[in-house]
Amino acid sequence: MQGEKIPYKMLSLDPFSQWLGIEILHCEVGRVRLGLKVRPEMLNSMGFAHGGITYALADTAFGFTSNTHGKYAVSIETSINHIEALNEGDYLVAECTLDHTKNKVGFNIVEIHRGDELVALFKGVVYRTSKDWEE
Repeated sequence: MQGEKIPYKMLSLDPFSQWLGIEILHCEVGRVRLGLKVRPEMLNSMGFAHGGITYALADTAFGFTSNTHGKYAVSIETSINHIEALNEGDYLVAECTLDHTKNKVGFNIVEIHRGDELVALFKGVVYRTSKDWEE
């Protein structure tokens, strides 16, 4: 399967990301950009977007990007820095800005923006298996 098609297949098989309302804005091998609008049911007790929403968006961008190389890639380690509080109605864009592979291990950075403002920074490490994505 061509790498830029893999994220679309992954999204079609991912009910959680579909429930979040994640949409693919751009996709190529080694780079994916996703969007999501913060809905009322995504807010925490303080009225801001739950940190898990930003994390899930970034994790999805990370996973989709890591798999564009055509092999099943599984997460080994991830972390996120929440920089700004997010509100209902905010439209977030997550883009994997670095995709570096060293043998079977891949390193990724995902930036999450609200407009031009950086609101979160995510990093992740994946293990690329020998299993190919198939049509």
